Amino acid sequence: MPPEKLSWMHLYQEVVTSGLCTGCAGCVIACPHDVLGYDDDNGVYKPIQVEAYGGPGDCSHGEKSCTSCTRACPRFRAWEPEIDEFLFGRARRVDEASGIYKDVVLARATDPVLHEVGQDGGLVSAILLYCLERDIIDAALVSYLEGDGTTWKAVPGVARNKDDVIASAGSRYTYSANTLAYNDAIESGAERIALVGMSCQASIPPVMKQRKAGKVARRLALSIGLLCSKTFDDAIFEELFDAKYGLKRADMRKMNIKGVFQIWMRNGDYHEIPLKECHAWTREGCKACPDFAAEHADISTGGIGAFNDWTLTIVRTDLGREIMVGLQDAGWIDVRPGDDDPGAIALMHKLAAKSRKRWPEFAIEAPRLIGT
Repeated sequence: MPPEKLSWMHLYQEVVTSGLCTGCAGCVIACPHDVLGYDDDNGVYKPIQVEAYGGPGDCSHGEKSCTSCTRACPRFRAWEPEIDEFLFGRARRVDEASGIYKDVVLARATDPVLHEVGQDGGLVSAILLYCLERDIIDAALVSYLEGDGTTWKAVPGVARNKDDVIASAGSRYTYSANTLAYNDAIESGAERIALVGMSCQASIPPVMKQRKAGKVARRLALSIGLLCSKTFDDAIFEELFDAKYGLKRADMRKMNIKGVFQIWMRNGDYHEIPLKECHAWTREGCKACPDFAAEHADISTGGIGAFNDWTLTIVRTDLGREIMVGLQDAGWIDVRPGDDDPGAIALMHKLAAKSRKRWPEFAIEAPRLIGT
């Protein structure tokens, strides 16, 4: 971070209102004065200033040189090279569109329950439960489905045990700022917290640590990233799935994306929706996001490739490798070489390069594929 005092005013102008904001809510949980809130009505998903002071870009604490929000934002100023240097000791090379990593493997949970309820083999569920039971973390920030699950609205929450992990398993494809469950986690006494989130959220723990964002940074002990090219506004359920195909959200049992939008219904029916029909409902915060591969997570995971019950797993940090080795040695996961599915690795690199092209010209150059 540069030596000048950078506050909410700078963040609001350069990120929140410029199109760079992903709605990750890192700034909200980092604010020590509780003057930042979160607007998730009508597909907005943006931080807001809630203090009765000035306009939306003003903050009385910012005028007193509070810099917490800018230190927590994984899209503010030179975020990518700063995180790369902090995590890996060097910046990403131009040929590393998917970021820097140690290992690429295919993995799945051996526990039949975790394997069944999880997405693409239940790996993330296995990681969380293993870390909880081995006293590596106290809690995890995850997403759940609202109410009985029939609305398919994803909401942030805390996982503290196996039942919580099982309840949070599966993918939604609408956005949940899982970081917003942070206060619930610390109120229950958690000091070592895992964050499970899409690529934009996975960058929050290291950027906070690199920029010395205080207690929140110290408590975010593990970052599990989900490969993500986009999420969709909730309106897609009524305006596309129901209006065109007669598929009501209350009747949906499971969904996935494998080249098409896959939907399984509670009555056993299965449907495929062409992805090109879904693009109009792309969430605004995803349109300039350059990070498909969750490049700053300790472990990045995604259900892409030929094998539906195996997770493509990118191990990026020493902590990530230590956890994966521990899981395998303890018999919690099955692992096979990533080269068993070269198409999945190639697709990851292709989608990562495509996402980087979204990064706008007015922003700093780093996330773009310079030289290509």
